[in-house]
Amino acid sequence: MTQPPSRTRFYLDKRNGKVMGVCAGIADYTGLDVTLVRIMFVSAVLMSGFSVLPLYFVAGFMADDQPRELALEDKEEQRFWQGVRASPTRTARDIRGRLRDIDRRLADIESYVTTENRSLAREIEDLR
Repeated sequence: MTQPPSRTRFYLDKRNGKVMGVCAGIADYTGLDVTLVRIMFVSAVLMSGFSVLPLYFVAGFMADDQPRELALEDKEEQRFWQGVRASPTRTARDIRGRLRDIDRRLADIESYVTTENRSLAREIEDLR
């Protein structure tokens, strides 16, 4: 039995990549722009005297390809998962805050509907 693909794991992004998809995968994983990652990689290669280049190929051969079901078309969902990878604690705190806000709004609606509201009762009766 195989495990489902994880959104918090590094994958090669060959759909958006140029050579092996390593820079595109790093960009997807970190949330940085892929052009910026490529510029940083080329700079690192030139500054290291090409000693970083073998690491690129090792990563390209060792890392798994991004599964099709994880290819995100929705930019908001992509930003969400990049935020989860960058700071899971902050993401969990944000989600808790959103759920508290939804819970408060539902409580306000419930309070409005369940209290004695003659105009609302009259409107409901008119609909029948």
